[in-house]
Amino acid sequence: MNEIFEIFSAVVGTFVLGAFSILFGLSVKGIDRKISARMQWRIGSPLRQPFRDVRKLLLKESVLPKNAVSWIYNSSPVISLASLLTILLFIPIGSIPALLGGSGDIIVVLYLLIIPSIAIIIGGYSSGSPFSSVGAQREMVLLISYELPLAMVIFTLAWRLNILYPSYSALSFETFQKFPIWNSVSFLGFIGAGIFLIVILLVTTAELAKVPFDIPEAETEIAEGVYVEYSGRNYAMFYLADAVKIVVLSAIIIAIFFPYNLSPLLSQYYPVAPWLGYTIDILFFMFKTIIIAIIAMTFLRTSLARLKIDQIVKVYWFHLFTASLIAMILIALDTMGVF
Repeated sequence: MNEIFEIFSAVVGTFVLGAFSILFGLSVKGIDRKISARMQWRIGSPLRQPFRDVRKLLLKESVLPKNAVSWIYNSSPVISLASLLTILLFIPIGSIPALLGGSGDIIVVLYLLIIPSIAIIIGGYSSGSPFSSVGAQREMVLLISYELPLAMVIFTLAWRLNILYPSYSALSFETFQKFPIWNSVSFLGFIGAGIFLIVILLVTTAELAKVPFDIPEAETEIAEGVYVEYSGRNYAMFYLADAVKIVVLSAIIIAIFFPYNLSPLLSQYYPVAPWLGYTIDILFFMFKTIIIAIIAMTFLRTSLARLKIDQIVKVYWFHLFTASLIAMILIALDTMGVF
């Protein structure tokens, strides 16, 4: 009976988490568009506009290009969305533990993060459009560019926690939540962790393919690139995947750098019921997600112009790699007790 209840709870939790991530992700997209418009002295679309866009797309027919490989073309959007929803099962939300969390879940998340980009790439190639093929090539270049700095951030911080707390799995979000990185370093390590935070925020911008790293779409060059042939429900799946990806990437940053919750602090002064504590922590998680989205998306895409392909590779393989290497050295020196 207990096993059946656990399975039922996991299934219900999966549906609830999926619905939350979709609705909240679309809301964040609306906030992003509104703030970006205000920064450019425009009124902008209403906050509910992303919901209208999805509804309109779901009501439209998905047109299959003449030269497309139909089963790959139609399955790519579903795979992209499904993989992102799966990632959320491994990440804690507020004070609610991950549904499938455990030892090494960070490795699983890093692998799953590659799948949406691969789905976009194969979907672009399968459409038979030259614009989509160029966009798919650019998506591949972008993926190769930011993976190295991202891996350096994750594994360096995990190595630091493994040195301090060898009895815990350093590649688990639960460990990062239990031992926040800012509490586990001194002066040099604090600077190194700050550099890593900047690096992962810029990686987030590229993961979302937002300006200045939106080369796979590049409306003025390749007319939406990988998405140029997608329409109707298929494009709606990609649109929803983009919304969920905002929540996923923000949740990863929060779990690694800002795993703090408000309910433990409030409980020191006032008795907090469990349901109220979970609610407060989820609202605080949503607030942190919006702040991260504004920093990693809104400010950059409103303030900067699109970079060229060679410039993007240079940014990630030279500038951010160098910054990550410096941060890695600072954290290593901090571990050895220097300064």
